[in-house]
Amino acid sequence: MSREPKSFESAITAADFSSEDYCGTSYAAKLLGLSVATVQSLVEKGEIEAWKTLGGHRRIALQSINAYLGRHSSPLLRADTNPKHRLRVLVVEDDEATRELYRFQFEEWDLPIDCTWMPSALEALMDIASMRPDLLITDLSMPGVDGIEMLRALKRNQQLAEMQIVVVSGLPTDAIAARGGLPPHAHLLKKPVNFDWLQGYLTALVTANVKWR
Repeated sequence: MSREPKSFESAITAADFSSEDYCGTSYAAKLLGLSVATVQSLVEKGEIEAWKTLGGHRRIALQSINAYLGRHSSPLLRADTNPKHRLRVLVVEDDEATRELYRFQFEEWDLPIDCTWMPSALEALMDIASMRPDLLITDLSMPGVDGIEMLRALKRNQQLAEMQIVVVSGLPTDAIAARGGLPPHAHLLKKPVNFDWLQGYLTALVTANVKWR
């Protein structure tokens, strides 16, 4: 019998809640060796437990992933769901072709990354506090709320003070400065994206994540 995913906001009020107990649909698909569409179908059928953020993005319970593998795979097969072994990444980019380019590169690198993709800064602002990513990669020029406004709003959230930020933009540096600039610790990449640099940066973050968390 199918069941509706619980509200993510109701889940995070629980005393024992930890955002590290959940991952995005893309990472769940990687752990299970299934397509994203198949994972979404399993969630709708109630075979895998999930919650929804305010923006409608699913977060999958890691415990339910191993429970599913236990029912459908060899007892020797278990997904590595240790949160210390994965990096939570949020990519905010309004251009679909660019999002697909990021997705292709991340899959090629095969790093332990739990990545969520959002097409607007407004969606990111709705969900980022509950998702608590380790790294935010964002464009600046987006319709509606742009990346600079989003970063300005995020500065007020102390829960995200340790989040790493990579800004990707074609705007001139003086134009960014005229809008108030970027957070002091943010890295600025000019378009087109230097994916060699980004791969090295993500690899370093993954290594530090495992070592220190």
